[in-house]
Amino acid sequence: MTSSYPRATVGALAVSDDNLILLIRSHKWRDTWCVPGGKIDYGETIVAALKREFIEETGLKLAEVYLAPTLEAVNSPEFHKPAHFILLNFIARVRGAASDIPVTLNDEAQTHAWLTVDEALEYDLNSFTRWLVTFYRDHQHELVPVTVSA
Repeated sequence: MTSSYPRATVGALAVSDDNLILLIRSHKWRDTWCVPGGKIDYGETIVAALKREFIEETGLKLAEVYLAPTLEAVNSPEFHKPAHFILLNFIARVRGAASDIPVTLNDEAQTHAWLTVDEALEYDLNSFTRWLVTFYRDHQHELVPVTVSA
């Protein structure tokens, strides 16, 4: 059953200290590549939800968090079932070189990859992730930090 209201979600393009980005391949997005994220719990701040989702889905702790544009998915055929999401997007730093960062996936993802932006754009990304990767490519030197704490 679908909700009668859109669900607010959070997701982030995680960037390592050596400027590689983390993507996951998820059955929930019909086996396309995407970013970790999920729903915001009632009473939870946006940043707290983002940090929680990252720990749950990848085992990673986020450092700096930067704003990225909000998108909307309304019954997207890319998602495994009908749903209406408000996608609150972010860019986030993960400390360390990608080769030294252990990623522990939960059951929402089959695999992960640390990639350059150009490599990522060659992958089978869902359209929302492609938009976010392209945004990062074009605006990575203009990012605005989130100033609200978790």
